[in-house]
Amino acid sequence: MEKVTIQTTTIRLDQFLKWANLAGSGGEAKQMITEGMVHVNGEPETRRGKTLAIGDIVELHGKKYRVTAGE
Repeated sequence: MEKVTIQTTTIRLDQFLKWANLAGSGGEAKQMITEGMVHVNGEPETRRGKTLAIGDIVELHGKKYRVTAGE
């Protein structure tokens, strides 16, 4: 599982996908989310505005990414 460090306490799912370089653009992130390709904490997530917090796990293409806090 990869760790993705954010500089805030929360981040929107679409922003996270761009921050982690999993999506090249906001449009690409939106498409992946609305097509049901993204899971958050083991559940499918279709809301691009879903708020992620430290410790949440995002899964895409069979890989998992844990949201971690920056220093």
